[in-house]
Amino acid sequence: MLTIKEDNMKIAYVCYEIQQRYITADVADEDTLLLHYLQEKGLDITREIWTDSKVNWADYKTVILKAPWDYHDKIREFTAWLDRLHNLGIQILNPYTVVKWNSDKHYLNDIATAGLGVIPSLFIEKGEKPDFEMFFRHFNSDKIIFKPCISAGAKNTMVITPENCASIQKDGHALLVEEAFIAQPFMKEIQTEGEWSFLFFNGKYSHCIVKKPKSGDFRIQHYYGGTIHDEAIDKQYIETAQLYVDKFAKGCLYARVDGIIANGTFLLMELELIEPFLFLEKHPEGLALYYEALMALL
Repeated sequence: MLTIKEDNMKIAYVCYEIQQRYITADVADEDTLLLHYLQEKGLDITREIWTDSKVNWADYKTVILKAPWDYHDKIREFTAWLDRLHNLGIQILNPYTVVKWNSDKHYLNDIATAGLGVIPSLFIEKGEKPDFEMFFRHFNSDKIIFKPCISAGAKNTMVITPENCASIQKDGHALLVEEAFIAQPFMKEIQTEGEWSFLFFNGKYSHCIVKKPKSGDFRIQHYYGGTIHDEAIDKQYIETAQLYVDKFAKGCLYARVDGIIANGTFLLMELELIEPFLFLEKHPEGLALYYEALMALL
């Protein structure tokens, strides 16, 4: 039986096998930058690929989930891997229970039930075959976003309009055979004002950025042509973002609160607690704040 050496402080810095897709000319290689920074601080930290069968995870005291970006494609394998780490008594950052909860967008129900603002959402469970025209009536909107409950990076995300509804329904029903989906009204603020991301380390606010899609698109990810901007924001929205972290991200090394501001109200799109890009280069003390938070949790 594998056991953990109690006297070590070895840290696994967990990433994804293929990183290049997410590195562009205008976005730093954050994972390498942060890893080198932590190593220079004297931490015994090693980059590992979570799917690498050769890794003896019992050698590690702590596992940091930095960029396991393919977890949603291998969710059963990922969950089993988390279970193994948990059963070995390894500290997982972010925490085991939080990560499992956050891996499925059904978590948005819990946040809405707690009284915090969330983009209106309708869950379509695996095996269901709804009439997609119903979405227009349900949300009183003529443009709907339809995406998997377990996904990242806009994978299998579709925009439903009255013009393409019939063809999207056919594709959607085929996808629903395999997994659950979530439908939400398209929020025009994405294209006009952008999506805000508020970054927190160990529950403390660090910085925020706003992401905007390229003209004619709705995907804000930089590898789809989206852009990242530093913009000032009213303190009230930082305080609102803090509420999501205080309620649902306890004990988390990092948390990214993503959302829009519609008619003066912040509405959550995603609470990112597994593998978010942290935009550390957008804050002069970003690396230091991450390090301080990590040391407080070790």
